[in-house]
Order: sequence, then C-alpha cells, then structure tokens
Amino acid sequence: MSSRSLNKVLLIGNLTRDPELRYTPQGTPVCTFGLATNRSWQPASGERQEETEFHRIVAWNKLAELCASLLFKGRKVYAEGRLQTRNWTDAQGQERTTVEIVIDNMIVLDSKRKDGAPADAPAEADYVPETEAVPAAEAVKPVKTAAKTKKTEPEAVKVNPDDIPF
Repeated sequence: MSSRSLNKVLLIGNLTRDPELRYTPQGTPVCTFGLATNRSWQPASGERQEETEFHRIVAWNKLAELCASLLFKGRKVYAEGRLQTRNWTDAQGQERTTVEIVIDNMIVLDSKRKDGAPADAPAEADYVPETEAVPAAEAVKPVKTAAKTKKTEPEAVKVNPDDIPF
C-alpha cells in the first residue's frame, strides 16, 4: 500500500548574506545563502509582536549559478523547494544536524542594484560629465547606457513546460 506525501516549502524574504557558490569534486555547482522571513502579530494585550525566522537555502546546478549571479545581501526573493535534514560529524567529532531548504525555483522580487540604488537610477558611469572648457553648444551630451533605457522586470528561473498545469 502506498501513501502520498508532500514536502514543499514556499518562502518570501530577504537575503541575510551574499550567496556562496562552490563546486563539488564532480564539478556540480552548489550555492548557499541565508534568507530571513518576518512575522508580526498583535495579541490581546495590544502590543505588536515581531519574530524573524532564519533559513539556510541551498540551490544546485544552473539555479545555483543564477542565484550566485543575481542575488546579494538584502535582496527580496521568492524561494520554492523542499525541506531537508542532514546529519554530519564536525571536526571535533560531535554529531550535528542541519535543516535546510533545497530550492528548485527562485524569483527576484525587487529591482535593487547591488549598490542599493533603484534599478532605474543612473549609475555613476552612465553619464559623461560636461566640461567648462568647451562652449555650451559643443558640450558633451550625456550618454545613455543599456541599463538606463532597458525596462527592468523581476528575473525568473527557467520554467519547464511540463510543469505548466494546462
């Protein structure tokens, strides 16, 4: 007799640190990062309560490389995967247990740049400064870059057509 089960985790939160990309001895990419989720509630006493939960996130293969290139500390993301518990022995010989979320889907939810500015704000290198030595009619005009003219949308991970329910 078989029974069905489900191990599914859906999180929306902010990265607590920059992703760390490593490779297994076989050359498989693996990326780890921390994700913080917040919860707030108001008990009968009326005083607002807040709680933050910290999660260890693991991504493998192409998704690991995407996470390493797109994510940075403070970025808001949606992560979807499964809960995994691992037991291991540390350098002192003590048994340890780690609970982590192995993700198979990730979507960037904000449009921040790594320097903290909004994605549509010009970077310092986006414009060539005007000089006073050149007459106003011959002044160097601002140069638009692809980052300035391109509309930004949240980046998404590749979707497998077999996963679409219709």
